[in-house]
Amino acid sequence: MSIAAQIKQAAAAAITQLYGVTVEEKDVTINATKPEFTGDYTIVLFGFVKQLKKSPDELGQQLGTYLVENNPHLFTAFNVIKGFLNLEVAASWWLQFLQQQYNNPSYGFQPQTGKKVMVEYSSPNTNKPLHLGHLRNNFLGWSIAEILKANGQEVIKTCVVNDRGIHICKSMIAWQLFGNGETPESTGKKGDHLVGHYYVLFNDELKKQTKTLLAAFEQGDKSAFTEAELQQIAKHRAKIAELEGILQQVPADQMAKKGDSLKEKIKSENEEITDIAANATPVMKATKQMLLDWENGVPEVIDLWKRMNGWVYKGFDATYQRIGSDFQKTYYESNTYLLGKDLVEEGLKKGVFFQKEDSSVWIDLTADGLDEKLVRRKDGTSVYITQDIGLAELKQKEYGAEQSIYVVGDEQNYHFRVLKLICQKLGLPSADGIYHLSYGMVELPTGKMKSREGTVVDADDLVASLIDTSKEITMQKLTEIGKLGDFTQEELDNLFEMIGLAGLKFFLLRVDPKKKMIFNPEESIDVHGFTGPFVQYTHARIKSVLRNFGVAGSHSASTLLPMEKGLLIQLEQFPATIAEAAAEHDPSKVAIYVFNLAQLFNSFFSELSIGNAESQEKKDLRLQLSQFVAQTIHNAMQLLGIRVPERM
Repeated sequence: MSIAAQIKQAAAAAITQLYGVTVEEKDVTINATKPEFTGDYTIVLFGFVKQLKKSPDELGQQLGTYLVENNPHLFTAFNVIKGFLNLEVAASWWLQFLQQQYNNPSYGFQPQTGKKVMVEYSSPNTNKPLHLGHLRNNFLGWSIAEILKANGQEVIKTCVVNDRGIHICKSMIAWQLFGNGETPESTGKKGDHLVGHYYVLFNDELKKQTKTLLAAFEQGDKSAFTEAELQQIAKHRAKIAELEGILQQVPADQMAKKGDSLKEKIKSENEEITDIAANATPVMKATKQMLLDWENGVPEVIDLWKRMNGWVYKGFDATYQRIGSDFQKTYYESNTYLLGKDLVEEGLKKGVFFQKEDSSVWIDLTADGLDEKLVRRKDGTSVYITQDIGLAELKQKEYGAEQSIYVVGDEQNYHFRVLKLICQKLGLPSADGIYHLSYGMVELPTGKMKSREGTVVDADDLVASLIDTSKEITMQKLTEIGKLGDFTQEELDNLFEMIGLAGLKFFLLRVDPKKKMIFNPEESIDVHGFTGPFVQYTHARIKSVLRNFGVAGSHSASTLLPMEKGLLIQLEQFPATIAEAAAEHDPSKVAIYVFNLAQLFNSFFSELSIGNAESQEKKDLRLQLSQFVAQTIHNAMQLLGIRVPERM
């Protein structure tokens, strides 16, 4: 039982004994005592003042006296400050805790609870390689899966690959137009990079053809457009003329406020015209035809689709292996896009869905604060939400997980609210367990990334760049201290990769998933900052200490200095940190914890000598503390997918 749980238990029992009032342990609020006050843990008294009809000071004095007198194994002293009861935990308790856990390789990890959880992450499209945004997704998904495992849950890691649709056909069309039969083997490129290159080429060609078509339209050639498209263009042009007329009437002193709004509306209308023209281009028409051919099973199209997707999968696998991402089950949209159709029919019979005059099927979620949502098109085809409903049911049948976690960016918040509501209204067993682990986008100091324009930060390039940078920095440091010759080339290469990936993973995981973030590559591998390499360095430093001074002896100390106790307090909180990270689906809790632990150890190491300790008992105590810290750092970093070196 944790010290926090023991304090809550003792406090609840004391209140019952002193005042004859039954108090639940969960109603006792405790916090770590603030550094400016004496004590280890603090009980917040305000919640009991009214109920017990005692002033905060009187209650604190009575409760503190009782706890110290009746729990000498747990408390040695107390003080009361403005409604807060600060308790000092007995040194004997901390020393016993140290002896029980310092040599425990599984410290912090809980036994199996029997609860089964599914975590879905990565979910890439097969028209481009993985990028920086995918890295945050992968690291979040993998880490939360490991944190849930450490908290005693059985976890199934899954991935859904978006391997069909118009975006896939764009890369295929571009390869047909410009590829000249090239392959990953003939070009020396990873397959996902090669296909992504053609996705960018497609959009370049689309822009070129759109510009040409619009220029011809301005010259009076309207042959590329259908009558319906011409009517749409005329409508938008009329709106533009109306807005421009209003803009001319805006006074100069109001231009900044009203003028900018009107200009934005004009821009939006022009973009609508551009979209109409883009859909009328030969390259887009060919892409739409290819999608129809794929859905109709045209052999030549299916063969090309399989071939190019095969290139991408091989490329993905290489990236996943390097970054340490893995899955127990992969679902492919090409196999799941028809799922959910039967559930639509079932929903119509139950009155969950309704059919409009054009035969399209919808659900009305206005009573839930949302709106009407399409679940089947008028031509009978599925939409994304339909597939997801069917896949949710399939997952439940296959694995029977109590919770299904979807690691998807916050731009899909609405989608997952709708998915859960529909599944609940259909009465699916999977419904209540649907959880959207929503995370903010990763941006660069220069702004957002755009796949179609080829401005994304490629995952492979980023990883390679950080490893190269870690190599440069590490080589320089090792040369300066004369330690370069202590490593073989294989050890060095392994160390460079370990440091580079640690910088990347820790930087992306140290931020609350709900928050957007700006990725700074240089900051991520600073060995002196809030980084993975700083924590790695601390681990390597401890391992060096243990090599120099050997295994701790069996001598038992009887006293603790403040710095020694501070380390034990921090170490004792590791299991609670894992539990909190699991409950909140937030790996940053673990990242912040392990960084603080590393900082605390470095302060401890600077202040207290190990080799020249005051006594053999103190030397053994500090060696045990060092070993305990190293093991806890290892376990915490493992939950973030980060390896820690023995030397650095």
